[in-house]
Amino acid sequence: MINFPVQFTIYGKLYHWHYIFETLAFIIGIRVYYYLKKDIKDPISDENRLWIMLGAMIGALIGSRLIAILETPNQLKGLTFMTLYASKTIVGGLLGGLFGVEIIKKFIGVKVASGDLYVVPILVALFIGRIGCFLMGVDEPTYGIKTNFFMGMDLGDGLKRHPVALYEMIYLTILFILFQAIKNKRLINGDRFKLFMVLYFLYRYLVEYIKPYQPLFFNLSSIHWSAIFIIFYYYKFIIRLIKTILTYK
Repeated sequence: MINFPVQFTIYGKLYHWHYIFETLAFIIGIRVYYYLKKDIKDPISDENRLWIMLGAMIGALIGSRLIAILETPNQLKGLTFMTLYASKTIVGGLLGGLFGVEIIKKFIGVKVASGDLYVVPILVALFIGRIGCFLMGVDEPTYGIKTNFFMGMDLGDGLKRHPVALYEMIYLTILFILFQAIKNKRLINGDRFKLFMVLYFLYRYLVEYIKPYQPLFFNLSSIHWSAIFIIFYYYKFIIRLIKTILTYK
């Protein structure tokens, strides 16, 4: 039986594994990206790829903090720089990264879709990062509400809760299998990334209802609104995807 939070000791002090897994997620995600890139004829030059990655990182840095602080709107009045720096969410990182990439591409004149190459590295990085979130239990705001569901777990506060981080790891595994299955399918450039964004944000929208979230407005959280934005942003792709599926039927 796991006792949450899971920690390790150095010189008598307890530390969370989360920070190690967060670092590993970044390092391994980058290595997976370069491993996959070497076998692909990339229509975007190496220099422009670096600019795009820079735009993604800056956008993710800003977006992850912005969406995260909006998750707890009742604390905005007492917001400090350290609170802002410590706050982050994957949803905001992906959303901010998307904006960062599109802005950079406008500046450097790249009109080719650039996201497909990042799908598998992102999935791998997210999975590794979520291991750290799971091990933190209720010390990390990725836990769910109380439940009698058979997967409910005591995450450190004596209550049976939805292990939301574990659910996401399972979902990410399913997405990884899906994208491996369509790896050799002839799709329009950029469609794999769009599909990933739609499926991931749809999941985050739904799972938010089993988390103790704070509504931003209209009883929806910043995560809900981020997911709604992505669905509208990619609405043309979603309509095209639905038509394609219906045609095959």
